[in-house]
Amino acid sequence: MLLRTVLRVSAGTRTLPFLLGFVLVALGDELTTWVTPAYGLAAAGHASLALPFACAACAACGAWEGARLHRGRVFGRSPVRSAPAITTPVLLPVAVMGGLGMAVALGTAALAGGTVDGVPQPAPLAVWAGLLLANTLVGSVVGRVLAPLVAVPLALAGSFVLNAYPAAFDTYWPRHLVGGGLSDCCAVDQVLDGRAVAGSLVFSGAVCAAAVLLIRRRGTPLAVAAALAVTAGGIAAGGWTARDLGPEPVRDRSAAALVCDGGRPRVCLWPELGDTRSAVVRGEVRRVTGNLAWYGVAVPEAFTMAARPGPGEAKLGVPTDARAQDVAPAVVGGLLPRAPDCALRGDPYPADAAAGTATAWLTARAGPGGTTVPAAGVGGRFTEDDAARAALLLHLPDGTQLAWYRATVAALADCGTLPPPLPHTGTASAGGER
Repeated sequence: MLLRTVLRVSAGTRTLPFLLGFVLVALGDELTTWVTPAYGLAAAGHASLALPFACAACAACGAWEGARLHRGRVFGRSPVRSAPAITTPVLLPVAVMGGLGMAVALGTAALAGGTVDGVPQPAPLAVWAGLLLANTLVGSVVGRVLAPLVAVPLALAGSFVLNAYPAAFDTYWPRHLVGGGLSDCCAVDQVLDGRAVAGSLVFSGAVCAAAVLLIRRRGTPLAVAAALAVTAGGIAAGGWTARDLGPEPVRDRSAAALVCDGGRPRVCLWPELGDTRSAVVRGEVRRVTGNLAWYGVAVPEAFTMAARPGPGEAKLGVPTDARAQDVAPAVVGGLLPRAPDCALRGDPYPADAAAGTATAWLTARAGPGGTTVPAAGVGGRFTEDDAARAALLLHLPDGTQLAWYRATVAALADCGTLPPPLPHTGTASAGGER
C-alpha cells in the first residue's frame, strides 16, 4: 500500500487534529504552569502530563486499525508478508500521531519555560516512545479480538486508566513503569533517575514483545500463554528496577555542572542562569553578605545552588530567572539551618517558633541601613508578628541581638533545644509570643 494511501485512511491521521487541540486547549494551562525556567529537562518532564492522553489516543486508534485488518480478513488470505510486516505500516501513523501530540506538549512547556533545549532529552523521549508504541500495539491486538464498537472505547478507557491512575497509588514503582512520575521532574538541582527510565523501558519493551507475539501467532493458546509470561516478566523486572524510588523519579544533579567564581564568598550557580543573571546574583550575594558581616553575622565560604551544599557552603535557593530582589531572601534562607530529620519525622521541634523572627531579623540586617524590617514576609518567609518582634530586637544593643541570633541558630539545628527568650521581654520565649 502506498504511503499516501496509508496516511489518508489511517485513524491516526484523522485523530491527530483532535489530539493536538486537546493538548493545546485542555492541557495548555497545566503545561505552562510551574515549569522550571530555562531548564530543558524540566520542560520535557512537565510535558509528560500529556502522556496518558496521547497513549489513550494511540490505543484507541490502534484498536480501530486492528479491527479494520481483521474485518478485511487480511491475515486469512495466505499473504506473502508476515503479520507483523502487514501491521507495521498500518500502525506507524498511529504511533507518529502520539509522538506529534507529545511534541506539541513539549513545545508548549519549553516555550513557557523560556528554553529551546527541551527537545534533545533522550531519557524522557525514550520513555514516551516505548509507552506510545506499547499502547498502539496492545490496541491493535484488542481490535483483532473484539468488534470495533467495543474495542475502541475499551482500548481508550483501559489505556487511560492504566497509564494515569498508577500515579495515585501509595506504592510508587507502578507509576514509574508508565512514566507517571516524569511530570514531577525536575528542579534545576535535579536530574531524572536512570532507574525510572530503565524500569519503564523494560516494561514497555515486554508489552511490545508480547503484542508482537500475539500478532505473529494470531492468538493461539500457546502464544497467549507466552505473551502473558513475557508481560509478567516485564512488570516484575521493571518493578524490581524502580522498587527503591520515591514518588518523584529524580536524583541530585552533579555539582560538576556548577559555574563557580573566585570571589569572597564564592558563588556557584547553574549555567541555566546565563552570564547576565549570574553577574547580578553574584553582585547581590556579596552586597547582602557584606551588610550581614558588618553586623557580625557569620558568612560561609561559599553559596551554592547544589542540592546538597558541602562543608563551608550554604544553599542559595534562587530561581533560574532570578532578579536582584530574589537574592537577599535566598541568602537569608541559606544562613538558617534546615529542619533536622527529627522534625521531618514529626517530632516536637520547639525552635521552629523562633525561625520566623530570625528570618525577619536577618532580612532587616541584609538590607540598606540594616534597621528596617519589611511589613510582610517575602514569599511568606515570616509573618507580621515575626516582623514586629524583629523590629523590637533592632532597638537593642548589637551585641544582644547577635547573641540572640546565634543562640537561635544553635536551637534550630536539633529538636531538643528550646529557643532563647526574646531579649526585650527577658522571660517569654519566641514560641510563647507567636
